Amino acid sequence: MDFVKVRWTNKRQFIAWDAPGHTVVMDAPQEFGGESAGMRPLQVLLAGLAGCSAMDVVSILEKKRQRVLGLEVHVHARQREDEFPRIYEWVELEFRVTGSDIAEEAVRRAIELSMEKYCSVAGMLGSQVTLETRFIVLNAADGPLTPDE
Repeated sequence: MDFVKVRWTNKRQFIAWDAPGHTVVMDAPQEFGGESAGMRPLQVLLAGLAGCSAMDVVSILEKKRQRVLGLEVHVHARQREDEFPRIYEWVELEFRVTGSDIAEEAVRRAIELSMEKYCSVAGMLGSQVTLETRFIVLNAADGPLTPDE
């Protein structure tokens, strides 16, 4: 059984711990009484989705003997605005895979398997959220990604 503890620190800031002691800081933007000193809880959810799927994709590509040297996932999401709770209606994950001679079909299939079968976070979101994916394969010879790319 998983265990997480969340403690209020001040204003709208909370710190979450897991059993081994890893932490995540969550906070609200200033306009909602926070200090923007951490991710909002819904951003933590998006990070969990990206991390869960990224772990799957790397694992699957390694099993397919693809030479993956790097992976970034950029996530864009839109919340509904007309009613509470303001859940995400639409989430797009863009996988940026860097490596040598990476087969695009292998990447496409790895993402598909993650989203449809393996990623527990995607499974938790269910059918009320439209999940879209796309990917870019970058040749390692082209150089590393910069943070803003």
